[in-house]
Amino acid sequence: MPVIEKITEINDILKDIFNFTQRNEAVKADFDEYLATIGSKNISLNQMEKIFLPYIFERRLNDKFILELYKEEAKNKEIVDALLDAQASVFEIKKILKNGFELYNLTNEKLYTVSSLTKMTNFRGIYAGQYIAGRIFNLKDEYFIVEISSVLSHSQKTDAYRYAVMKLIQNPKALYYDNPEKEQEVLNTIKEMSEKFNNAFKTDIILTTNKHADDIIGAFNEGEDIDLSDKGSDIKDYKFFHVKELENNYGNFLENSMGGFAAHNETYDVAVIFDKDKGLYAVPFYETFCHIFEDKDSVENAKQCIEYFLANDSIPDTILKRVQEKYPNFMDVVNEFLETKYSFDELLQHYKSEYLTNKIYSSATVLFCSNAFSEVFDIISAPKPEKPEITQKVGRNEPCPCGSGKKFKNCCGGQR
Repeated sequence: MPVIEKITEINDILKDIFNFTQRNEAVKADFDEYLATIGSKNISLNQMEKIFLPYIFERRLNDKFILELYKEEAKNKEIVDALLDAQASVFEIKKILKNGFELYNLTNEKLYTVSSLTKMTNFRGIYAGQYIAGRIFNLKDEYFIVEISSVLSHSQKTDAYRYAVMKLIQNPKALYYDNPEKEQEVLNTIKEMSEKFNNAFKTDIILTTNKHADDIIGAFNEGEDIDLSDKGSDIKDYKFFHVKELENNYGNFLENSMGGFAAHNETYDVAVIFDKDKGLYAVPFYETFCHIFEDKDSVENAKQCIEYFLANDSIPDTILKRVQEKYPNFMDVVNEFLETKYSFDELLQHYKSEYLTNKIYSSATVLFCSNAFSEVFDIISAPKPEKPEITQKVGRNEPCPCGSGKKFKNCCGGQR
């Protein structure tokens, strides 16, 4: 089928998906609520289209994505499946083509030639060297760009790479999705690091606290010998609590990771675990979680701890399996706190279904293999140049002598 016919067919499906959000009563009510929530109740049709795309890709209703609900009545399921498998990432524009772009995906480190679903005149002001946050998908071995949510200039390279790393933390499989060579690199790294971990520590799990976890992980990464005798967990009273530094949002995730666990104000237990299939994990409150199945009444906020381990997407099914195999009463205790009657398989299906259907390696291992993370880490960790000593008299509205291009009062003069 010629590309132009594919584009026509795709656009027809997208129009029908939009109509679906208006004709399906449950979806329409949810879409109206979504618009009200983001303050976009009274907007133009053109603005509606920009909001409609992230809605159908990211919104869930009754545990199903909107696209999955549409698929149940769709005639052309092949296109819907292709859309469901779309890659959301940040891309560097390598070339502007006659009918699309040549894009380098910063997350999976692969180059794509993509066709546009609209006229290229709609992209005036977008140039090679810029970065776009968007979504592409593959239909019959041809790639199409279905959404551009934002455009970053060449000077915003660090922001683009930070965004790419954030996508990897949220979705580790984005590093090797559609890139089997990258996945093989991850597998080789896991195998090499697994042998190294077992040789160094003679075990696959180390129970410690956040005050020592950084030293242990750092020594492992550098291949240094480390004495664990004074770095064990000395937690006496087990309790679970909120640790604000563990919230990985766009604004703080790199700074928090560089500061390490030891920079956190509170002290809590951490398990450093090497899973031979998925890589390195540092799991906060692991020992507290285990202690619930030894003496549940002695653990403060035990229910919240169980919910944390179940709902946290960065904790894989294998961590739960490890604890379940150790404690025969695992499901009895979990069901008691949750007031449910799950079997262990049902529990995993409900909370960890993503791990059951996809190969997801640990974020730490994925970042170790990521060029985007290396790039941003080097930028963030580089020493900041010192502000020059201003000896001459400078007017508040004159250019700052440091060369920033700002007025003196808004730069060095504002810090005196």
